[in-house]
Amino acid sequence: MPKPYDDAFSLPEDVHYLNAAYMTPLPRAVEEAGLEGMAHERAPWTLGVEDFFRHADRIRRAFAGLLGDDRPGRVAVVPAVSYGAAVVARNLELGPDRAVVLVEGQFPSHVYAWDALARREGAERVTVARPAAAGEGLVRTARTWSERILASIDARTALVALPQAHWADGTLFDLEAIGRRAREVGAAFVVDGTQTVGAHPFDVARIRPDAVLCAGYKWLLGPYGLSVVWLGPRFEDARPIEESWMAREGSEDFAALVDYREEYRPDASRLDAGGHSTFILAPMLATALELLSEWGVAAVAGHCAPLTSRAAAGAAALGCTVESDEGRCSNIVGLRLPSDWEIERVQRRLAEARVLVSRRGDGLRVSPHLYNGEADVDALLRILVAEASGG
Repeated sequence: MPKPYDDAFSLPEDVHYLNAAYMTPLPRAVEEAGLEGMAHERAPWTLGVEDFFRHADRIRRAFAGLLGDDRPGRVAVVPAVSYGAAVVARNLELGPDRAVVLVEGQFPSHVYAWDALARREGAERVTVARPAAAGEGLVRTARTWSERILASIDARTALVALPQAHWADGTLFDLEAIGRRAREVGAAFVVDGTQTVGAHPFDVARIRPDAVLCAGYKWLLGPYGLSVVWLGPRFEDARPIEESWMAREGSEDFAALVDYREEYRPDASRLDAGGHSTFILAPMLATALELLSEWGVAAVAGHCAPLTSRAAAGAAALGCTVESDEGRCSNIVGLRLPSDWEIERVQRRLAEARVLVSRRGDGLRVSPHLYNGEADVDALLRILVAEASGG
């Protein structure tokens, strides 16, 4: 399989980097945007008023487009998913004797804010357990897990907070059905798209979430330190968690900044974090999102899916437990190793061969991108074959 975008990145030839779910390497164009931003900070007289706003506006347009939305005003720029979750939590009221529905093993940034909110309001956290996988090889648990989530949503449910796919192994959740059920009971529906948006199809018109939280440094190809939040109609009048001067109406007029105004900006930009217009990180994320928009999510998903399938089939044949292709996102596959394998030895062998993946629990998370090809997956499988044979 060719690597059509290999020249867009700067990976060494002897590195098999199958760890995009941890952090993607910066594309060359994104790195150059950061260097240009550093040059502007070195010479601040080259920065104008418009530079405080234009890169954030680029981010809003491109990220909304990735979600299939033509309303960039629904996007806020924040430093982290945890910040976005805090914004959402500040603008939600659960009430006592209500429930918050999560799934087992969610990433902490998509748990702690909801736990704090539930404690504050006397609500209960309901955690939907992962179904047990029957046997080894390719298994099918995704549909059962989604069915369990649907069964857990009832009249007490005030919030359903889920990822599109589980961060540890890529198991997909049926967000359309779950969102429909959440709306039936009047619950807020908040999705963590960090591990899928940009590499697996996500359509807000079909899923209809109330909010989508997404870190910028993974599948959005951006730098560490900026994230994005898409907010639906439920949060049109949301209040920010800080009182940034840029959140106020008319903040583009620097000459009138001390003519203090109570009115917030009319769209989600009122929820931007202070300092979000960083002249280094903001142009980097904007460039990354525009590059990703040019390539297209379909191209990323179409390139990654055969690679994760190749890893899944090869590992399953060796006795690993792997979610079937139809139950996973395009870009991530989790390989739960046989109980008699020594995972620490497998990790050492992988490191020696410069095959880079993540350990998650008793398994390995494999997450390729456009810079990977079949040779990278085969390098991984050779290590697994050696372990299976006792060599």
